[in-house]
Amino acid sequence: MLVLGLETSCDETGVALYDTGAGLLAHALFSQVDIHVEYGGVVPELASRDHVRKVLPLVQEVLQDAGRDERSIDAVAYTAGPGLAGALMVGATLARALAWGWGIPALGVHHMEGHLLAPMLEEESPPFPFVALLVSGGHTQLVRVDAIGRYRLLGESLDDAAGEAFDKVAKMLGLPYPGGPHVARLAERGDASRFDFPRPMVNRPGLDFSFSGLKTHTLNTVAACTGDGELTEQDRCDIASAFEQAVVSTLVIKCRRALRQEGLKTLVMAGGVSANRYLRAELKRALAKEQAAVFYPAPVFCTDNGAMIAYAGAQRLAAGQFDEADVAVRPRWPMDELPPLDAVGAVQ
Repeated sequence: MLVLGLETSCDETGVALYDTGAGLLAHALFSQVDIHVEYGGVVPELASRDHVRKVLPLVQEVLQDAGRDERSIDAVAYTAGPGLAGALMVGATLARALAWGWGIPALGVHHMEGHLLAPMLEEESPPFPFVALLVSGGHTQLVRVDAIGRYRLLGESLDDAAGEAFDKVAKMLGLPYPGGPHVARLAERGDASRFDFPRPMVNRPGLDFSFSGLKTHTLNTVAACTGDGELTEQDRCDIASAFEQAVVSTLVIKCRRALRQEGLKTLVMAGGVSANRYLRAELKRALAKEQAAVFYPAPVFCTDNGAMIAYAGAQRLAAGQFDEADVAVRPRWPMDELPPLDAVGAVQ
């Protein structure tokens, strides 16, 4: 089955072509960072308008790169949620229009299921069951995964997601949007031992997260260092390093706790923050002590992309799941509402 995947949930337009027999044939991505950077965050209306401009040309580019035409496509998968309503509608309406015009089925895919399954695009994919850490600008969740569609939420952030906290700390340090990569680069030159940053909620039972207090602690540290003057470059590096270490340490502690609680030895990490090199290194080091393995997608597939949507959609479409003709998106969509892969039939 050859599936065209469209991702337009936020500020990146992704298109990919995935074949269930041959794997990923082609993919293309356009990031809107340059559009939103002057506003310090995503402007939903601008995001939607740019998806309108970019998504169809990217479809044509991917088909050309793969050496295929529309007659060879068997189905279309698109991000139906969660995400920005207007941005989601762009991908959904185009996907439904293409599917109707080509006489093929279409399926709305859960954005976070796409992230969760992105490591399956690699040559060495994780075996079921496993614990997944989904960590991005909008989500920080630990999920037990027994099979595609069989998910149980173990813990999540009670306030800011980890990626959101990175972006807000970046603003405090005078760094541009998106902040995560800039904070990580500063942290490489910093001395985290200069400050004592808390590891929130690690000394209480459970697998939930909270990063709002850590964000406030960072703001107070910036204020203390500023005084009557300005932050020095070393101040910024040291604060970035202390903050990054606190976030990573918290994530690692909760991941180890989740694996022990579930009696599993496999962790999957996905989402934009999973590209953080320090986080990858610390998880690998910590899980080696547990004789556990960690899997994550290639950096290009950590952020929003069409390949993960095409793959996730292909698995469900191949099992007989599809959407009815009406177009519906879900800006808020709990992942545990997804049907198991073996629930064959129309997905309402």
